[in-house]
Formats: sequence, structure tokens, C-alpha cells
Amino acid sequence: MSILDFSPSWSSDFIVTRETKVSLPGDKIILPKSALEQLLTAASLSSSSIATNSARSVAESSPYNQQYTTHSSISRRDEYQQLSQPLTFLLVNTRNGKKVHAGVQEFSAEEGEIGLSPFLTKALNILEPYTEEPYNLNDSSSDHEERDSTLNDKITRIEVHAKQLPKGVFLRLRPLDAGYNPADWKSLLERYLRENFTTLTRGETLTVKASKSEEFKFLIDEISPKGDGICIIDTDLEVEIEALNEEQARESLRQIIAKTRTSENSEGTSPGGELNMWKSFTGKLIEGDYVDYTLPSWDRSQGVLVEVIGQNIELFISPFSSHQRARPREDEHVWGDFSNEPIKRITIQLSGAEIDKVESFYISLHARGKNSSSHEFSVRVRPFPNNESTADISNSDTITEISSENDEQCKNCLKWLSKNKMLLHENFCRRNNVVCSHCHNVYLKSSQEWQDHWHCEYDSVFGETVQSKLNHYEIFHTYRLCPNCPYKAGSLIDLAAHRTTVCSGKIILCKFCHLEVAQEGDSNAPSAEALIYDLTAHELADGARTTQCHLCSKIVRLRDIPTHMKHHDLEKMNKSKPIVCTNIYCCHTLGGFEDIEKSKESKRLSQVSKNELGLCSICFGPLYVNIYDPDGKALKRRIERRYLSQLIHGCGKSWCRNKYCKTAQNSQLTSKTALPIAKMLIMPENIDNMHFCVNQSISDYRLLAEKIAEEKKFALEWCIAALEDQGNLDSAKTWLNNWAPKLEK
Repeated sequence: MSILDFSPSWSSDFIVTRETKVSLPGDKIILPKSALEQLLTAASLSSSSIATNSARSVAESSPYNQQYTTHSSISRRDEYQQLSQPLTFLLVNTRNGKKVHAGVQEFSAEEGEIGLSPFLTKALNILEPYTEEPYNLNDSSSDHEERDSTLNDKITRIEVHAKQLPKGVFLRLRPLDAGYNPADWKSLLERYLRENFTTLTRGETLTVKASKSEEFKFLIDEISPKGDGICIIDTDLEVEIEALNEEQARESLRQIIAKTRTSENSEGTSPGGELNMWKSFTGKLIEGDYVDYTLPSWDRSQGVLVEVIGQNIELFISPFSSHQRARPREDEHVWGDFSNEPIKRITIQLSGAEIDKVESFYISLHARGKNSSSHEFSVRVRPFPNNESTADISNSDTITEISSENDEQCKNCLKWLSKNKMLLHENFCRRNNVVCSHCHNVYLKSSQEWQDHWHCEYDSVFGETVQSKLNHYEIFHTYRLCPNCPYKAGSLIDLAAHRTTVCSGKIILCKFCHLEVAQEGDSNAPSAEALIYDLTAHELADGARTTQCHLCSKIVRLRDIPTHMKHHDLEKMNKSKPIVCTNIYCCHTLGGFEDIEKSKESKRLSQVSKNELGLCSICFGPLYVNIYDPDGKALKRRIERRYLSQLIHGCGKSWCRNKYCKTAQNSQLTSKTALPIAKMLIMPENIDNMHFCVNQSISDYRLLAEKIAEEKKFALEWCIAALEDQGNLDSAKTWLNNWAPKLEK
């Protein structure tokens, strides 16, 4: 065993405290400060004894070996070494013998006391923690002795043993109830275990809370490595979920099929589904139920108008995006209509930046009430032009009463009638009708609508039934508590707005861990850093993890990756094109471009050109002669002879595509006809574009470079550099995206 791999021998007993200063999740405990000091002392003693024994064995085997002094110095240096992480403990209830493993959260408990999480309290079967009551001075000594005896019976003492657990590799869970079927077991369990537990004890029960106030209970049936407990920190844990027995498995399957099966009962609630633009969908809805629809696609250049026709039907809509995952409900929606109108319309108009984040729209219909009666409805979705206003739609359904010169208005009901009918109408109207002084609506005096007519004392809403009044006050004027945080909302509208915006329990898809998690944070005091980064509190914390940049190998925080990559983009924009060989059939650079760290591992074949022709070393090699030629006349003669050789004899390579080569063009030139062409090619205006034959690999690379350049994303020079460095098409395209500036469109 190495010096750093030890388990300190330490144990102590504590009284379970009734209240803790902080909330303890999962298997967490709080110990006093003295426990940490004792653990450090035990750890230093363990390491010292290990080092001393090791040094003694070395000294005995070799008396002249100097390692004894080295081990002594290591012992002194590690006297106050850190404890191995994470710290894990075995808790034992001395009253009933119950055992469970735990991880420590902090060392802030009162001396002699221990704070336990609800999970540990239940696992150790502790009914009520000890609370001390003050003595009554008027009691007799016998009463004091009886009281002390009773308190000793109530005191629960927990033995705490330091115990390092092995890293877990396998876990089998068995559901305690049938019908568990969340959307994603992996993300649910991974988030719950990561946030709440350090250890797992075989035989204990896990209560996993889902996002919709659901609870799933599991029995920890089997763990690996074999034993009573495992540590689940910094390990890859394979999780297997298996039914408790065959009967439970059959019942779970039956419930899952029943939930997903389309209802064939015409009296039940319609199943919902996907909506199409312009097509109307009809169905039935039982009071208290929801029908969920999804709009997967629409014309994103226009808005969306959702129209629902039906009595006592409420309409709720929410976008489905990374920051909005829940189905719309009465207490959690982005757009909603609670009105009593038989026709409800909601218009959605989002800007370009907002619409890009929306994957689809969730549309839900709800029938308020507690009866079993059903309500028929129809729902339709159509495009809504951005230049059209909602007032145009509402006005199209409004019928305006137009009066003429021969009409007169009734002073009671304010209707316009012919003058010759007014006398008869007014007599009947005043005798049978009554006008509300608030809303000016006309009702029959003997009608039930007038008897139940009401006006809200807080706003301008009114209605004609007792149920509508109850619904209005329930929706708009009843205080409600948020189920995920302490927020108290004044109405369902307020609660829905809170739960879809700043609520700490709002479910999001984290862009870093890619799990559906609560966004967390304090809704009353949002973090300034989170606002700057445009991240939720969970994403801000999760984005603090680091990774290595695949371009520059720097260690960067995940949330800083977009900014870091923009710096790379700015660097690429300022780069100059690489200098390529002047031979138009060559695919080599002259090494005159920046490769940013990768140049150290470059596969580039060419070297920096030192000739006045701008040729790479491969193309210039056949022209090189070690003679004194200050005017370059001898070099021009060698170039002329090479051109004449290509034109008259050719290179003999079937893949050659040089237009000044006999083999490629299949031409028959003599010295007399080829000489003018050769002299033209060595003229000063043509010297920058040489036409020398190359080998097959270079010719193929040049063709690939020209093919990439035809896409008009990158300059030909960068395409040549990419193929020279990488050697194949796919890698070259990746290299270009990483290092080369794109052409401006």
C-alpha cells in the first residue's frame, strides 16, 4: 500500500441533532469540527507508520542505503497531508443495530452532535431526534432522576466509523411500484445520484423525484464490487433496472400500454397528437382533463394563429426549446386564454433570434370543472402575416349595428328601432327588461342570467353564472404557492409566468451536460454573471468545467468556448494567404504561412524556396546546377531546354495534364515548331506561371485542391496548404475549417 492510499482508523459516537443549519440531501451528514481534527491526526499517524515500516525494511535489507533518511523526510512532510477524497463513513444506530453508509457535507455541527439527512434518518429508523427540555427547579430529586432516565431512553446515539468504500462499477435497482415509465431513465438517475449521493448501501430504498412532482422508489438490490456499500464519485457506474417480480413486470407493461393506447371510447377524452397548418381537428374533452397537441413545423417567416372553438375550453401554449421543456398547464404556460368566450384565439409572433430557438409548439386544451361531462371542441392552426394585427381578426367577427334617419334608440336597452315601433317596444322593454348599470347589458328580469349576474370587485370582468364567478376568482384572485420554490403568486397567470421564466425548478435542457435539469438559482436575486453569459444558474455552474481547445490545446471553461472560438475566427481573418509554388501543376507551398502550433507536427514536404523563380524544392531540383550565374542566363537556358524536352519528347506519364507536354496533348512538334513556344514561356510576363510536369500524387492533390476551391469557401492557396499538410480530402476540409479564413460572399 502506498503512502497516499490509506484508510484512517477513526470512530466516534454522536447524538442526533434535531435541526441542522443547512438542508442535507441524499446521504449527507454534518460532523463537528473536532471530528475533522481527529481524522487528520489519524491520517497522519497512519501515513507515518507506513513510511516508518517501509524505511525500516529498507534499512534492514541494506545498512548502507540512504533511503531511510528519505522515508523519514517523507513522513515528516506528510504529517499534515490531506485526507483521501471523498470521505465516506459507516453509521450504526446503537439502539437497533441499523447500518448505512454516508458522505460528509461539512464540519459545522455542535460538539457531540451529528446532523443526518432525511434519507439517513429513515434508513437508521430514527423516529424522533433528541431534544433537551429545561429542568423545573420545583421538581423533587426523584422527579429529576425519573426525567433523566426517560431522556436517556429517548437519546439516539450514532456510531460513526471512517470507512473508505470501493468505486462502484455496477448497480441493480428494482422498482417498488408498477408503472414507472419516465421519458429518460439515464438522465433522471444520473442527475439525482450526482446531486445527492456519495455512497450507496445495499438493501436501502432510493426515492427519486422526477420533474413533475412524481416520485419513483427503488430498492438497491445488487452492487459491484461485492460488499455492503460502494462510492459513486468519479466512477463510471453501470445501472440496471429490473422488475421486483414477474407480476410487477406484467402490471408495469399493462399500465404503459394503457397510457399510450389510443382511446377508442367516444365518450372519453380525445388522445391529441400532431397538428397541421390549416387543417381543423375535432375531439372531446372531459372536465379536469387535458388534450395535448404538438405543432412540429410551420412557416417561420410568419406568425402562428391558434384558434379553438368550444364551450368551457381553455387554451394554453408553450414553445418547446432548450429553456422550455414542460407541457403547458394552467399553472405553467407561456400563452393562455382562460376566458368564457366560445371562440379563443392566440397569436404568436416571435423575432428571428427567438424563433430559431423554438423546435416546436406545445398546444394543450383544458376543460375546467370536476364533473364527468364532456365538451366538444375543434382546434385549427394557420399562418398569421406579420403585417396583420390581432384587432383585424377580432373586428372581422364583430357585427356593428348601423342606424338610419328613421331609427330611434331605446332609452332602456339602447337598441336602434324604427320610430313607428318605438312606443310599443319601450312599454314592453321597461316592463320585462333590466339594464346592468356597470356593463349596460340587457337581461330579462325573470331570467336566471340576471339572478346570477355578477361583476368582479377587483377588475372589469363579469358573467352570468355562479360557476363562472367561482372560476374567475379561482384563476385570477386566489393566492397560490409555487410547487418548486417558496414563491407566492397572486393568481394562476402570475404563477404560470413565474414557472416559465425565473422559477428555480423550471426544467431546461442544459447545453453542457445535455440533461433535463432544474435551472436553479435565486429568482429574487439573479446572478450578474449568469445574466452576462445569458445562462441559467445550473448552466453557469456546469459551464465552469474545463476542456481542452481542439485548436490551440488551451484549457478553457465550457461556458467560455464560444468566446474563445471567436478569438480564433478573428485570428484567421488577419492571416495572409500561403505562398504556393509557381508551377501551376504543383501542390506545394513555400512554407510562408502560419500554422499556429501545428507547424511543429506538419507533414509538409516542401521547404522555404531560395530560388528567384518561386518554385518549391521538388520542382526546382531538376534545374539546379552549382555554377556561378549572376545574370540568370544559364538558368533560363535550362528552363528553355526543359520546355523543349516536354514539347518534343513528353514526360511519358499517362496521368499528365500539362498542356505544354507531348504526352498529355498527344501533339507532334519538331524543334522548329517547339522553340517559339518555349521562348514565349520564359518571357518575364509568363515566368510567374511555370508549366512543368509533376508526379502522380502531386497532380492528384492539385486536382483535389482545385475541386475544393470550386466551392468558393476558401482560396486555392489555402486548399493547397491543407492538402499538403493533411494528405486526404476529409482531413483537409477539417483543417480548412479550423485554420483558414473563409472567402467573403
